Amino acid sequence: MAVMDVHTNIPLKNYLTMKLGGSARFMTTVTSSDELAAACKNATAQGIRFFILGGGSNVIARDEGFDGIVIRNRILGFEIIADDSASTTVKLGAGENWDEMVAKLTGMGLTGVEAMSAIPGTVGAAPVQNVGAYGQEIADTLVSLEAYDSVSDKLVTLQNADCGFAYRHSIFRGDQAGRYGITSITIRLYKSSPQPPFYEALQKYLDENGITLYTPTAIRDAVTAIRKDKLPDPKLLPNTGSFFKNAIIEKWQLDELHKTWPDMPSFDLGEKQAKIPTGWLIEQAGLKGQVLHGMKIHDKNALVLINESASSYSDLAAARSEIIAKVRDTFRIQIEQEPLEI
Repeated sequence: MAVMDVHTNIPLKNYLTMKLGGSARFMTTVTSSDELAAACKNATAQGIRFFILGGGSNVIARDEGFDGIVIRNRILGFEIIADDSASTTVKLGAGENWDEMVAKLTGMGLTGVEAMSAIPGTVGAAPVQNVGAYGQEIADTLVSLEAYDSVSDKLVTLQNADCGFAYRHSIFRGDQAGRYGITSITIRLYKSSPQPPFYEALQKYLDENGITLYTPTAIRDAVTAIRKDKLPDPKLLPNTGSFFKNAIIEKWQLDELHKTWPDMPSFDLGEKQAKIPTGWLIEQAGLKGQVLHGMKIHDKNALVLINESASSYSDLAAARSEIIAKVRDTFRIQIEQEPLEI
């Protein structure tokens, strides 16, 4: 691994927004697909694991750290590869800042990612968890992505259908986790204006502020304002944004729960399933605003855990276990963590 600038024994908490965890055995930064491929290939040849890190806003590290190489992806790029009267197709480097790209694209009058404004992290991380907010997700606009495939030792192109997208999920955090290093994504956006009906919280904000002209920039500004109010800045208060996924349950279970909790909000997903806001579940379980093992459940958004005074991953794990158990005991619903772990 002498080809690249590789550092040893690097504290991961300095690179992750939760500010917890042990050290990475090795760490390097790559700025091209060839460098990323070489770093992954070298790691595989030496029998050590690799982990591709973007902005560190949706990753938590255990106290024992990562006994492999963390590859910081800083591959930049912005290229319009197709354009017609209805749409524009853009290729973005995986190391680009996601929100800066959303700002640029909405500023061009393009629709498709404006509701995903103010999400921290990098472009390459978006497909990993099928990032989404306020009714949009990356699966809606992604055409394809390029990645280094450590199994075939090649740079490959995966189409949208190859990625196994589901709610906050893809093959990259599922059965193919650790196989691919994403180098770029290609998305198709549209020149028409965003169309209602909008996500409930977004529509409420638009109505309260008298916004009736729905442009990509107007929606971006609204989402940014909502998120600023609900989500603490990780630079000031260590957190990973939404720590838990919203719960997906069967319709029969929802019907049963409505007998006890008639006000339980839900979103129909079809196929006899419904999505329940996990923040509501945590709040109803009486945990909102509480501090458990140094982790505070945010008093404005119970999905968010803020590291107030936790000094280790084990503190976070203890808080997580208590929250999961309280929700399970109250509602018989098993909630799941959203951030990846290394």
